[in-house]
Amino acid sequence: MHVTKFEHATLTIIEAGKTIVIDPGSFTAPLTGLTDVVAIVITHEHPDHWTPDQLDRVLKIYPGIPIYGPEGVAKAAAGYEVTTVNPGDTVEIEPFTLRFFGGRHAVIHESIPVIDNVGVLVNDRFYYPGDSYAIPEGAEVHLLAAPVGAPWLKIGEAMDFVLAVAPRQAFGTHDMTLSVAGKDMGRARLRWAVEQGGGEFLVLDPGEATDL
Repeated sequence: MHVTKFEHATLTIIEAGKTIVIDPGSFTAPLTGLTDVVAIVITHEHPDHWTPDQLDRVLKIYPGIPIYGPEGVAKAAAGYEVTTVNPGDTVEIEPFTLRFFGGRHAVIHESIPVIDNVGVLVNDRFYYPGDSYAIPEGAEVHLLAAPVGAPWLKIGEAMDFVLAVAPRQAFGTHDMTLSVAGKDMGRARLRWAVEQGGGEFLVLDPGEATDL
């Protein structure tokens, strides 16, 4: 499985030549050059995780591919055919198995409504929680995409999340709101957390990838 990090929260996963796109949002450069896309996963409705322009670019080349997201995404993206998924759901789309966790976005502030959010576990190996600290209970995570910077994120809580998941490997994502210094500091904290379980922290910049 080949996992590529793009700007901010966008990821692609390739298995057996097929591609899944996760969270193609507004902080990510226009997605081009994608090959054999079979599905799009949107963890929640915030624009840094999806935009009509990003969806249209993918759907123009791969019309009719399924889009998966929680109910909030289906409502926000009413002009698109979104298949609603909930925590506990499993979706099979060859060669991928998608399992969904969580259910709610992390709290930003008591004045801001909490929206739907799902974390996604791909082929029981790769996990991305969206904007949450949802634990994929019962899963042995080989690679974790761990958020490192956000209005809702406190680095100590992000460290606790990594400690709880205890992945074999992890890299930082959700990071476009950070300065270079802030990104490096956050990565260092997550590195410590993953190493406590004997894991390895990977530094991936936009366009860089890893295999598992």
